[in-house]
Amino acid sequence: MQTTSQVLAHGRTELAKVIVGQDELITQCLLTILCQGHALLEGVPGIAKTLVIKCFARLFNLEFRRVQCTSDLMPADIIGSNVLNLSTSTFSVHKGPLFTDLLLADEVNRMPPRTQAALLESMEERQITIDGTTYPLTNFFTVFATQNPIEFEGTYPLPEAQLDRFLLKIKITYPEAEQEIAILQRHHEGLDVHNLAAVNITALSPELLAQARAEIKSIRVEPALFHYMVELVRRTRDWPSLALGASPRAAVSLMMVSKGFAALEDRDYMIPDDVKAAALPVLRHRVMMKPEAELEGLESDQVLREVVASVAVPK
Repeated sequence: MQTTSQVLAHGRTELAKVIVGQDELITQCLLTILCQGHALLEGVPGIAKTLVIKCFARLFNLEFRRVQCTSDLMPADIIGSNVLNLSTSTFSVHKGPLFTDLLLADEVNRMPPRTQAALLESMEERQITIDGTTYPLTNFFTVFATQNPIEFEGTYPLPEAQLDRFLLKIKITYPEAEQEIAILQRHHEGLDVHNLAAVNITALSPELLAQARAEIKSIRVEPALFHYMVELVRRTRDWPSLALGASPRAAVSLMMVSKGFAALEDRDYMIPDDVKAAALPVLRHRVMMKPEAELEGLESDQVLREVVASVAVPK
């Protein structure tokens, strides 16, 4: 399992040229790419969400595009459309920004529901249909969507069907005081985050990325751990504080991310601690709190910790 841990170590080293701290964000973004999923990044503006994704595009030498989501964004603006060529009287396909490797959908909850729905096919099946014709996306296609947890004016809540298609929901917090001091020092010394080419991030080959993905898929899972993960997911469906529990797709995602954590630890087998590490980022956006629980000040992370603690760990 050395390739996966080497990719993580190299990624942390290279991204540290630009990013200060944010180890959890970097690890979970890497797992999103390695597990062939998509991630929802939640955090206030100015804490390096966009910068981290741009750095990952350079790290893996992948194509990167960004969509600034607004209330007037239409489906054709992101998936593309057939355009009439007046000189030849024929139609040609104008491909939208979804035709890329890494897509950053900035403030995704500002898109109207119709446009949010246009993301579903690409996220689930890695293909796009334009006027009845289906176009495949690359094997590296990954959506990183951001949302601001504070500002809700002019936003459209993401439907459960779309939330369930995000492999992880990554919560990003403010850096520590020492890390903020280091950020100021780097900018004082001339770091230009808008010119990443000058940073010289050493890229990894796509073949190495494919090899790391294959390693994660080959992680051994004991039968007792299948029961453990299913019991954990099913427990969310009848938990007193939750109005909606996790789906079978959530159980599959939990297994994939748990295998990713095992590979990052240089193991070819999964242990219960891997499941515990994956539980919060995999499940926090797939459960719905009851209104009375929210009034009591409970949050999904707190409830999920209680759920995990209530399930017996296999020996």
